[in-house]
Amino acid sequence: METKATHPFVNEAFCLLPDHLHCIWSLPDGDGDFSTRWRKIKGLFTARFRASGGAEDLLNASRLVRREASVWQRRFWEHWIRDEIDLRRHLDYIHYNPVKHGHVSNPAAWEWSSFGRFLRDGHYPIGWGEGEEPTTCCGIESEISEP
Repeated sequence: METKATHPFVNEAFCLLPDHLHCIWSLPDGDGDFSTRWRKIKGLFTARFRASGGAEDLLNASRLVRREASVWQRRFWEHWIRDEIDLRRHLDYIHYNPVKHGHVSNPAAWEWSSFGRFLRDGHYPIGWGEGEEPTTCCGIESEISEP
C-alpha cells in the first residue's frame, strides 16, 4: 500500500508461485515507471521478511558489493499490453502457470492468484484449465504459449 500511495497502479491480475510471480498492472496515463514501483515493493517486502525472521540464501560476492538481498531476482520483465487479445493471452498464461509448473491440477486450486476472482466474475468458464492445457483465448482457438 505504501508504494501505491506514492506511485499509483492497479493490480489487475497476479499469480504468486514459490519461485516467481506474475502481475498485470495498469498505471496512470503517461506513466511507465515500473522500475520504481518494483524497487519499492521489493525493498519493503525484503525488510519485512527479514524482520519476521525470514531466511535468505547465501549472498554471492556481487550481491554483497551491491548490498542486494537474495530474496528477489535483480531484474524483471515488462511488456506493454497491446490490445484485448494480448491481455487475454497474458491472463491465461499467468492463471495457468501453477498448473504448468506442476503445483496443482487446475488453476482454481491455486489460491495465490487472481484466477478465482476472474472465474467468479465470469471471465472464465467453470473447469477452464482442468485436464489438458487450454487452447482457447478470447474464444479464439490458439496455442497458449509464453506471451
